[in-house]
Amino acid sequence: MMRSYVLAAIAFLPCLAQAQKQPYEDLLVRYVDEKYEDCLGKAFMYTEKESTKKDPLPFLYVSMCYYEMSKIDKYRAMEEYKKADRDAVKYAEKYRKKDKNKEFFDNYADYWSELNTLAQDAGLNDYEANSFSKAKQWFDGMTGYYPENPGPWLMLGLTMLKSNLVKEGEAAIAKFQPAIDAAGGIGMLPDDQKKLVKSALIHYATYLDSKGNKAKAKDMLEIGKDFFMEDPEFKGTYESY
Repeated sequence: MMRSYVLAAIAFLPCLAQAQKQPYEDLLVRYVDEKYEDCLGKAFMYTEKESTKKDPLPFLYVSMCYYEMSKIDKYRAMEEYKKADRDAVKYAEKYRKKDKNKEFFDNYADYWSELNTLAQDAGLNDYEANSFSKAKQWFDGMTGYYPENPGPWLMLGLTMLKSNLVKEGEAAIAKFQPAIDAAGGIGMLPDDQKKLVKSALIHYATYLDSKGNKAKAKDMLEIGKDFFMEDPEFKGTYESY
């Protein structure tokens, strides 16, 4: 899948050359050649250089390099890269802050899907292990680089509620349904986002039930009924109310 967004980047290169002074061919070549550490160092130079530090693409390359390095044992064993997965999310956030109008964002859809999968799996694992502060970091990061993605808002809110940050948690949860509506409904979401929505609805319903609000728990599950009833976990949870 990595190759698909690399090819998208290559196809988009002529547009970059017209859109900005620095098209970053050097980063692209290093990335395609899987010279991630070299690409990372060069990308960091651009993020600090006065003439390019406001450009979003170097930050995106930093994120993509960290993501790839997080999957390679050699790098994970190195002290400076042992948190490459979190750094991938961190720099994705920095990228999105500089690409507020999504000038480049949609050209990297496959990357966002892969990064979503990494972050949401890690966040759910931490949540289910009752490590709510760690889970919060993952879901907060996801809302930073992809605020249109509904599931992280609900899970972020849950981690806050579990940490007794009630006001902040409710504010995050309030962004869940509008994000679904803006996407055109759950059925229009990419598969990775649907997966997190399903898990988030189950976890939130369980939380509401634990607080004695069984009716609202059922209402939340109704949101996913038409999409997730073939999933045994969702069906079992739905039928328990």
